[in-house]
Amino acid sequence: MFELPSTAAWRHRDARLGFEVLFIRHERGYLRLEGHSTAVEEDEAWAIRYDLTVDDRWVTRSAHVVGRSALGLHEVRLEADGTGVWQIDGRAAPWLDGCLDVDLEASACTNALPIHRLGLSVGARANASAAYVRAPTLRVEPLEQTYARLPDDGDSARYEYVAPAFDFSAVLTYDRFGFVLDYPGIAVRVA
Repeated sequence: MFELPSTAAWRHRDARLGFEVLFIRHERGYLRLEGHSTAVEEDEAWAIRYDLTVDDRWVTRSAHVVGRSALGLHEVRLEADGTGVWQIDGRAAPWLDGCLDVDLEASACTNALPIHRLGLSVGARANASAAYVRAPTLRVEPLEQTYARLPDDGDSARYEYVAPAFDFSAVLTYDRFGFVLDYPGIAVRVA
């Protein structure tokens, strides 16, 4: 794995008010992404803490997410075998079969996972099904997504992102490390 920054941070915008911080470290052939995201959405405050492990191909191997809101404390543990077979809290989750990434609703960080894993060249497009963890309830469901590599804008890589379930599409801008700089309507990188 190549050198990455040790931290990153994003400010939520438009969809919610809030902030996300990420701490990155290498650990015996795996990459650990540990972060916190706090927000106010529809006048409700919530926070999540996450600890993600990805292998050297950037395939998600585990995710531990803890959420807190007025609804109470929620916790979920996802484990993946690297081929698209998942467990949630130790039980098989066949509805997630084929998903190689985890996508946290409250995180701009997780949009880096398919970008690194896919390694698309300009003009290429790929589907990237993900185990989608909703905030703040931490309900897990499959999410169909598509990434298409667009021409770079200077030092920034650009991808057209589409999530049909939300009738959402946007052009995401990434830094040289493959982390989101600008996710229109969702988050902007501040550190």
